Amino acid sequence: MSEQKIIDDDGHFHAEDEEIDLSDTIAEGWIALGLFWLLGATVLYQFVTRYVFNDSASWTEEVARYMLIGVVFVGAAIGVHKNNQIQVDFFYRHLPAAVGRWMSRVVDVLRTAFFVAAAVMTVQMMLKIGNNTRMTIVDAPMNIVYGVCLFGFIAMAWRSLQVARIHWQRGYSVLEMVRAFEAACGR
Repeated sequence: MSEQKIIDDDGHFHAEDEEIDLSDTIAEGWIALGLFWLLGATVLYQFVTRYVFNDSASWTEEVARYMLIGVVFVGAAIGVHKNNQIQVDFFYRHLPAAVGRWMSRVVDVLRTAFFVAAAVMTVQMMLKIGNNTRMTIVDAPMNIVYGVCLFGFIAMAWRSLQVARIHWQRGYSVLEMVRAFEAACGR
């Protein structure tokens, strides 16, 4: 198999892009993308009204802030789905494999429990403040923002359950693969 040259002998750049496949993008990813584009449009509108028309739209800063919150909370479900959370490998390197397996199960359970608890507390907070608490500039209830956060927590809990199920069916999690990775690298 011949090696593909990025720069040929004449100095021309050659690269071929891989085909883009978005079929495995989860629903929360599309929702976060939509919120991100709305955020971008809002910030652009803010820029145009402030610097072109010299008459800034006051609502754009507040709405952009809340959209950014939505992007973060809904988009976090993507990280949970891909199992890309921060992890500490230290214990998995030095403890027996069986202990590492049980620790990864505990991590799966605690992660899911955290997201469920956060969703429950968000509902409790929404019920407590009711519709009386309004946004500062836009006359809308703050529960809209908290509802988006609630949706994000529920999505993260659901995706966490799916990841735990995959780990339990497969018999291992990424956390446990540290030892195998180091062995393959010759460490």
